[in-house]
Amino acid sequence: MRVAEIIRTYHPRLRVITYILLINLAVLSLGLAYRQLYLYSEYAEREERQNLRRIIVPGPRGNIYDRDGRLLVGNRARYSAVVVLNELRPEFREEFRRLRWAYEEDEVCVPACSYYLQIEARSNVVQRYIDLVETAIGRRPEVDSRAIEKHFGQQLLLPFPLIQDMHPHEYALLLEQIPVHSPIQIYTSNARYYPYGSLANHLIGYVGTTEELQEKDLPGSDLVTFKARNYEGRTGIEKAFDRHLSGESGLQIWVVDPSGFQYEPKTLTNPVQGKDVRITIDAELQDIAEMGMGNQVGAIVALDVKRGDLLVMASKPSYDLNDLSPFMPVSVAQDIFDRGAWSNRALQGLYAPGSTFKLITAMAGLRKGVLDRNSRTYCGGGYSLGSHLFQCWKKTGHGTVDFHEAVRMSCNVYFFHFSQKIGGDQISAEARLFSLHEPTGIDLPYETDKMIIPTREWKTKNRNERWYPGNTANLAIGQGFIRITPLQMACFAAALARGETKFVPTVLYDPFRQAKPSRNDLNLGAANYQLILDAMEATAKNGTASLIKVPGVRIAAKTGTSEVQTPEGAIHLAWTICFAPINDPEIAVAVVVEGQVPGMFHGGDTAVPIAQPILKRFFEKVGHGRIRL
Repeated sequence: MRVAEIIRTYHPRLRVITYILLINLAVLSLGLAYRQLYLYSEYAEREERQNLRRIIVPGPRGNIYDRDGRLLVGNRARYSAVVVLNELRPEFREEFRRLRWAYEEDEVCVPACSYYLQIEARSNVVQRYIDLVETAIGRRPEVDSRAIEKHFGQQLLLPFPLIQDMHPHEYALLLEQIPVHSPIQIYTSNARYYPYGSLANHLIGYVGTTEELQEKDLPGSDLVTFKARNYEGRTGIEKAFDRHLSGESGLQIWVVDPSGFQYEPKTLTNPVQGKDVRITIDAELQDIAEMGMGNQVGAIVALDVKRGDLLVMASKPSYDLNDLSPFMPVSVAQDIFDRGAWSNRALQGLYAPGSTFKLITAMAGLRKGVLDRNSRTYCGGGYSLGSHLFQCWKKTGHGTVDFHEAVRMSCNVYFFHFSQKIGGDQISAEARLFSLHEPTGIDLPYETDKMIIPTREWKTKNRNERWYPGNTANLAIGQGFIRITPLQMACFAAALARGETKFVPTVLYDPFRQAKPSRNDLNLGAANYQLILDAMEATAKNGTASLIKVPGVRIAAKTGTSEVQTPEGAIHLAWTICFAPINDPEIAVAVVVEGQVPGMFHGGDTAVPIAQPILKRFFEKVGHGRIRL
């Protein structure tokens, strides 16, 4: 009997059910065909995502060199003893069975119990290998079960470190004693290395670990990804040029089993080291500067006047950058904090510039017409202003002094007297003309912007007081409210050497960089400018900066001594700024030294002896052919 005839003989209700079943069967068949044929690629992709894992390995950072090609920062091999948890699975299972059997002798092991026994089993197995490492090298690694479980849950495909940053002799001992087929492996990574230790540490900066890695153009962005820890710049050159120094990440894609363990590699791409950076610092001059500062507190900056290069940037106290690599121990960080060594005083230290600022006052007076070569006053050791006596540093006084003598011997009374005619507004305006109220714009991070060039408006806003004649007198000699950085004073010296009002230094070395064309925008007049230079040269020859002499080199200099009140007490500051040679300037230097012993810190005998060896070695290096007398 044919199917159609059979259906006709059915009860009408059965016939309806049969049609419905046939329709559903057809729909199911079409749906299956749609998924098997049309959606095949989508399901294959989902399966791949479930079965593949991606590991990103950071590339080593680039090196940092000084202007002469000396290596300041490089990478060293960092040896770690690791185990790949994937290879320990048989031991995990065996240890779990042993623990479970022992547990079930006493009571029934419920599912929650099995979970904790798995944790204990993994911890016991890893601990055995930790004990093997301890026996081999004599140093006990500190690893707890929480670290093992965190790694198991979050970084299963990455090697688990038993001990990190082994010394070379420990590496050799372990390599000799572990069996060939041991799950213990020697994993080599990179850590920052600083051949000169603490040299230029604030300028170079340090790195810290991060989970951020460069992933551009790496395939598998939709896969579950594991990332090895990377380094990023936190301060100094390391931060300023972080993107340039950072390496290109390598890639591993692994096929994994349902438990997430590695099965076989599918893609392997090696990481690439970052680009090198060559900076303008002269390591030899930097070393001379830091040795000159010794254990004193302060900062030193030296600049190439012609090209704008930063030659020296030193800040004391300092610290050994190697103590921060590959990671920063809490004890080291605390010690640096306790010694006040974190701050880069050249960029961030705010100081009263003392008598070095008298050059600003002098130019303000020359520009206003209050001062000239023949402007004189009498110094008897003090200057009365209202009910207050402002004292000269020389208590017996300088007698009758003119402009030249006032600068050469840094007579306070001379500048107290004429500041009242020049006016605080004019002095502040002159300082702002040299941009001492704002950051220099150097290509380094964290330059402070808290500098202060006080004005009437500033005092009203910040102190709710009016401006007094005494404020003008203090400002004239670089005391009172004024605060600027050593870098600013070095830039001021370099700008003055060029007959300009703005000097922006750079730290990125370019051997093809040409000397900057002079703008000559000081607009002080040739005679007045020469008057400043003559007075500064006299200061270096037989004035307060006479210890700065370098045979065969004409030097312009100015010293200063100031005092700043802090919650910890008074801080006495010794300053000097200078540039040379006078007729064709090549280098400018600023030095500030902090001290807490009154009467023991003066620019001439504390700061000048630090600057002199820098100048001396600089001119020895450039050759006498470039020195014009």
